Amino acid sequence: MDEPLAQALYKYLDKNDYLNEDDTIAERYIRGKEEGTLAMPTSEALSKVFEAVWPIIDSLHVDMPQFIDGRKPKRIPLNESNFARNEFQMLWDRINHKAVYHVEFDSSELIRKCIECLDDFLTVTAMQYAVRVCVQNDKLEVDDLTAGVGFRVESNDTYFETASSSSTIKYDLLGDIAGSTRLTRRTVAEILRGVSKKTFGKFRLSPGHFIDEVGRLIDEQKATLIVEHLTYDVTVGRFDSAIFTETQRKQDLSKSSERLKKHIYEYVFTDSNIERAFVNELDLSSEVVVYAKLPRSFFIPTPVGNDNPDWAIAFTEGSVKHVYFVAETKGSLSFLELKGIESAKIECASKFFASLSNNYEQGISCGVITDYAELTRLVTS
Repeated sequence: MDEPLAQALYKYLDKNDYLNEDDTIAERYIRGKEEGTLAMPTSEALSKVFEAVWPIIDSLHVDMPQFIDGRKPKRIPLNESNFARNEFQMLWDRINHKAVYHVEFDSSELIRKCIECLDDFLTVTAMQYAVRVCVQNDKLEVDDLTAGVGFRVESNDTYFETASSSSTIKYDLLGDIAGSTRLTRRTVAEILRGVSKKTFGKFRLSPGHFIDEVGRLIDEQKATLIVEHLTYDVTVGRFDSAIFTETQRKQDLSKSSERLKKHIYEYVFTDSNIERAFVNELDLSSEVVVYAKLPRSFFIPTPVGNDNPDWAIAFTEGSVKHVYFVAETKGSLSFLELKGIESAKIECASKFFASLSNNYEQGISCGVITDYAELTRLVTS
């Protein structure tokens, strides 16, 4: 399986919610295959080999082994009382809407900016492969094999190669870039036709890397144009509260935080030290009533990909100005340090929640924060 096909497969699994938050295969996929209700891929390349890739997907669905001390990974217990709290249900009722977006931008301006960006910033690394020569040790114990030290490295060489004209791998250059950027093939063709010969010549260095980088840079340029012209229309669809239990993966609870008092789960696994400190502050805060780390299956559609907010928090009414708050935790608040697409997603999310707030006297606020102090500033100002 080459890289473009692997990416198409990952996008298919992610789009149809067949992945858990940690990118393991979800029960939704297993049930769909058993019942014959799996969604068909929209990628032409994936459709041709779809029947053949099932065994590869199935091989990724394995149960975690039992620990030596007899402990088994378990799903994090839901704190039923916190989940049922009126404050959380009112918060959930405000944010669990689905919506569609509308956006208009000048295609000619986008094409011009993309051409300039690609000529100035496109970097493609030539394909490389490493050859490592290892020799088995003269004396070999069982413990050596377990520790992975049964062989010694004698040489390690790296070779660089460009795409060969005799290569059997075929790339759908326009189709792959159009698919990742959600632009038409005609628009992508106009962009590539306008770049310099030197820029387009980088395709030969590494076709897969070229496609990825061109798609990324086009997305960043598109993100800067669309946000100010974006509007959301709320649909009748809603996210089911079952997403808090169905997509939850099993964890070794001995590695979790202390038992929490105000989270909708008994424990939480955080992605960084920033989030860990943030959770501690939330759980000890007298102003916070209840909060939740939102599952990955809760998302906001944007023209540059789905946005998955981190936290939903309900404060004590009267203690702050903004009672219901959705937060994204980042290491830096500087939009210059955030990736262009990432900052665009955050701005789109702000417009989404602003459109929802029109239906409620006490609406939803959202923001990017680095710590609890920043959250306090936002909800009281």
